[in-house]
Amino acid sequence: MTLQLRKLTPAQKQHFETEGYLIVKGLFSEQELAEIDDTFEAISLQTIPGHFEPDLLTEGQMDPLKRYPRVMHPHRFNETAKKYMLHEPVMEVLADLYGEEALAAQSMFYYKPPGSRGQALHQDNFYLRVEPGNCIAAWTAIDAADEENGGLLVVPKTNHMEIVCPDVADSRESFTTHYVKPPKDEKAFPAIMARGDVLFFNGNLIHGSYRNKSKDRFRRAFICHYANASAAQISHYYRPLYRQNGDPVDLASNPDGGPCGEEVKTAYPH
Repeated sequence: MTLQLRKLTPAQKQHFETEGYLIVKGLFSEQELAEIDDTFEAISLQTIPGHFEPDLLTEGQMDPLKRYPRVMHPHRFNETAKKYMLHEPVMEVLADLYGEEALAAQSMFYYKPPGSRGQALHQDNFYLRVEPGNCIAAWTAIDAADEENGGLLVVPKTNHMEIVCPDVADSRESFTTHYVKPPKDEKAFPAIMARGDVLFFNGNLIHGSYRNKSKDRFRRAFICHYANASAAQISHYYRPLYRQNGDPVDLASNPDGGPCGEEVKTAYPH
């Protein structure tokens, strides 16, 4: 389901509530996407301790993600990333989905070059632990994303599931360690996206991705997570949060160990 305007229709809100996700078009201009291209191309050529630590000496033939790992929290060191994490059209859709102001909690950038492993199915609020309420992801396709180049997979209606303690993922196919098995008779299907499309999804929705099987296509994505303004706490890895105008908001740190009964060791879901 897609959208041409920033204001959601009742049917589109219902789709998000029922299915757990919504694809929205037209939230980034080509000029804005080109600025994101240039920003993360420049970042890819350097090392930024704690945020982006590539192996710049090889092309990572055995594991392309050694040369192109994900960029964690680029909004903490780059003003362009922070600007687009707080992108007004995205924040307007989030406010419509939440029914209140959204607070930005996290930004990430994935290069996902050809041959890269995917990410096992998981649930985002296992990590963010937004309470009360939930996190919502805004997953922007910087390159067209499909089954061949490892686009995102979603399991519809699993937004109505509880957050569960994950199993161990297959490290041959997933670069992260957690795996959440979909319910019986529920299957993951690909979210086919064009450059500039934004996929919004609920923090309980099971999602992930397969390997990039293409020969020469990256699958770049700019991914941000948000919390509802009425939330009282969040995992400490995501503090501070930000209002759309850039003002910081410091929610309490959520001490709850979640469904595993202990502190989450892996802080970042994507």
